[in-house]
Order: sequence, then C-alpha cells, then structure tokens
Amino acid sequence: MIKMSTINYPNGARPYHESKNLDNHSGRGATLEKDINASNTYYKDLNIALIYKKPTPIQVVKVDYPRRDRAKIVEAYYRTPSTTDYNGIYKEKYIDFEAKETKNKSRLPLQMIHAHQIKHLELVHLHGGIGFFIIRFSYYNKTYLVDAPLLIQKIKKTTSYAIDYDWFEKNGHLIPEGLYPRLNYLKVVEALYFKEEK
Repeated sequence: MIKMSTINYPNGARPYHESKNLDNHSGRGATLEKDINASNTYYKDLNIALIYKKPTPIQVVKVDYPRRDRAKIVEAYYRTPSTTDYNGIYKEKYIDFEAKETKNKSRLPLQMIHAHQIKHLELVHLHGGIGFFIIRFSYYNKTYLVDAPLLIQKIKKTTSYAIDYDWFEKNGHLIPEGLYPRLNYLKVVEALYFKEEK
C-alpha cells in the first residue's frame, strides 16, 4: 500500500480543498460554533472576509495573589452579552449575526433568542449593515441562514413559544456544507444581499 503525503505551503499552512457535498455525515457531532469558527478561519486565510466571534464578557469577582507576579482569578461569572455572536466585514459591508443550535426536531424555542440580540440586529439593519441568524436543527443536520428583519418580524407576530421547523424550511436558506469551508454561509450571504451587484 502506497502512503500519500500532504504537501503544504512554504509557510507550513495546509492547502484547502473545496468539497461541494458531504453525504457521509462525517461532520455530525461537531458543534455549530466550531463549524462557524473553522469557516471564518478559512475565509480569513483566503482573504475572503474578516469575521470574528465576539468574546463573552466576564465579571471577575475574586482574584488570588499568591505572589506579586502570579495573579489568579478564583471566582468569575459570565455576564449577559450585549450584542450577538459574530461580526466582521465582507466586501466592504458590515456583517453581524447570531448563531443558535437546537436538538428540537419540530421547532425553535423562542427563549433561545434574547431581546438584546433582537434590538442589536434591528440597529445593524437601521445603519445599513447585514444582519442575520444562523440556525441549526441538529436532528436533521441542517443549518439555515435567515435574514434578521424577517425572523424578528415573525418573532414579534407569533403568539407561540416557538417557531416551527417548517417555517425555516420555507423562509430560511440552507447553508451548503463541505470540508473547506465547513459551512459556506457567505455563499448564501452573496446570493441574498449582493444579488443586485451581479
């Protein structure tokens, strides 16, 4: 049996290979956040876009100082984030989005989307930025991109505690999955928000 070795770039980086379809579901079990972060690294490495995960604010409560140069946080807690999960720039446009993953096969519970996230994405839209939600239904291994104003309008009109999966099938845009990028959500962004430029 002949072993094939991988040839890397001079800087040590491994080459990317686009995979249009992954039918073997080898990505099952990977979290949405990991998939988005890997995709963002791909976009950055190829100078396609610059998009980052925002750090969750931490409130430090107690610090131990065993030595002057060895400060150690011994008690802290996560504060409620004031905005969304990700932001950055694509084709000179500001991008901002929230990512949610649910194991519920029939609906997305609205308790997963917070009032401060809705308010923030409304402001992004008001100021001309691109705002959306990435929603994964892990039961089906399907991930949708949904325009923020559209989902926010649905949330405000509904009297239910959740939005049915069928609504996302009709109003969301299925994000292509592959190896590089893992989630090609910018392909959907391109089709949805930049179509008039073509």
